[in-house]
Amino acid sequence: MMRTHTSKLLSILLVVCLMFTLAACGGKDATPTDSNGTKVVEGIGQGKHGDIKVKVSFADNKITDIEVVEQKENEVLAEPVYTQLKQNVISANSPDVDAISGSTVTSEGYLQAIQDAITKSGITLVSVGAASNAGADKEEAEQTYDVVIIGAGGAGFSAAIEAKKAGANVVLLEKMPTVGGNTLISGGEMNAPNNWVQQNLGITDDTADLFYEDTLKGGDNLGSPEMVRILADNALASAEWLRDEIKVEFLPDHLFQFGGHSRKRALIPVGHTGAELITKLKAKTDEEKITIKTNMKAESLITDDQGRVTGVTATTGSGDKITFHANKGVIIASGGFGSNVEMRKKYNPELDEKYMSTDTPGTTGDGIIMAEALGAKLTNMESIQTYPVCNPETGVISLVADSRFDGAILINQEGERFVEELERRDVISKAILAQTGGYTYQFWNQKIADIGKTIEVHQDEYDMLVKQGLLHKADTIEEAADFFKVDEDTLKATIQKVNEYAKTGDDLDFHHRGGLVSLETGPYYIQKAVPSVHHTMGGLVIDEKTRVINEKGEIIPGLYAAGEVTGVIHGSNRLGGNAIADIFTFGRIAGQQVVSEN
Repeated sequence: MMRTHTSKLLSILLVVCLMFTLAACGGKDATPTDSNGTKVVEGIGQGKHGDIKVKVSFADNKITDIEVVEQKENEVLAEPVYTQLKQNVISANSPDVDAISGSTVTSEGYLQAIQDAITKSGITLVSVGAASNAGADKEEAEQTYDVVIIGAGGAGFSAAIEAKKAGANVVLLEKMPTVGGNTLISGGEMNAPNNWVQQNLGITDDTADLFYEDTLKGGDNLGSPEMVRILADNALASAEWLRDEIKVEFLPDHLFQFGGHSRKRALIPVGHTGAELITKLKAKTDEEKITIKTNMKAESLITDDQGRVTGVTATTGSGDKITFHANKGVIIASGGFGSNVEMRKKYNPELDEKYMSTDTPGTTGDGIIMAEALGAKLTNMESIQTYPVCNPETGVISLVADSRFDGAILINQEGERFVEELERRDVISKAILAQTGGYTYQFWNQKIADIGKTIEVHQDEYDMLVKQGLLHKADTIEEAADFFKVDEDTLKATIQKVNEYAKTGDDLDFHHRGGLVSLETGPYYIQKAVPSVHHTMGGLVIDEKTRVINEKGEIIPGLYAAGEVTGVIHGSNRLGGNAIADIFTFGRIAGQQVVSEN
């Protein structure tokens, strides 16, 4: 009898379980459909800076809309992903489309989120092939402006704004889908002697002369003294222009002292990245109604019978050829060639494929090549800089590791310091490559972390480094040493010496110019890093008015250049924070000169 009751009970339970199972099986298609037959499903993907969450709308087995509901990506780099890539997916009715160049990780996370929503929906989509450009606006094959600028990074933007202010009709050509170039992904710090933050902090002994001397010396006196003088004398005005006219916000109470500088003088933008600069510059160009054409690759420079540069030929993303005529002149602001491995090897064979790069994919030397075809003189091309503290897996510069400018130390696998942490980038990089494994560990504590708050402002990078096993937070020195199998006793001895030097103010081993900070108390952070190609100091020869010079020493009329595409300023090595000062100082000069001289 008992067995019969048990059997019936089991039967009832089985029926109930089956009902739940059927409901669960229907989970894939359990999302309600509205009265118009539209189903909306949420999906999640992993972007560069965390989860990307989307809501995908389906109707009649087709994707009809994609809404981003949560994301932490770089605003500028993500813009074409959430617009252009969105349309490509909808047109193809599939996430199997090409990523946006320069925004690859964000693209992949976005497409992953869409695929997740498709899987959850239970809907079978029929791909309709690649997105069609038939409905896209066609560019006019011949276009005329007063000034044509190649490259929409910091130098290009500043040139465009100044040229427009002088009354010119301006167009910015950018081959990538997004604006910003290397300026966007940089830390954005800018050296300016005798700046307002120095005054706030009581630093009253900095001058343009000191900055001039530091910059020349930092490049082994190979930079043009005349051009470095212009940089030193105008950097503060450029910073004030960014602050007052472009409305860039800089931290009011903190500066960096980059390697090779004798004073703390690097202004830090809010957020500690170039995104603050580029978003404000883009807003200014929008306000001034300056035309920007992305996915527009400049191919060659046009000259008239007298050899004057009168325009640019370019190619759209869809392959159409466009001619841009320039009534007053052309400004090349296309950056260096750090991402062009073949070009790097041509001028410095050591920097081959084994080196990754911190640069954007678009940093391929196009402007140098175009100008050289007209006989432009090149200089210093073999001088290619590596940044010492980069991600060993991706080559990307570590902004979390900016704690080095607040007192973090560098150690090797044996647990020893091996270089002054505020030395020049090239000196530190060479020292790192000479250590066991060709890598370093950066070591700091919470006291140092609290000075610049680099972890807080770069939390997404910090989380990614931890996830990759490249950074570890430890309660004790022993735990930090054990994580990367660093010699514990040697590391303790190294830290003991650092603590002594911090008390006396005298680093007997490497003469740390900023003064070491005590590491007596934890918690501690230890991060693995390698050098990565960062800046090409060589490029076009320009004069004090940014006019490009040819091999005969003559001016190429109608052609100007500014920023990393030039090669006369930084000599053998660029000091940290000088690139931002360079691009805005000479970008502004180029924009003013192209109008006033023509």
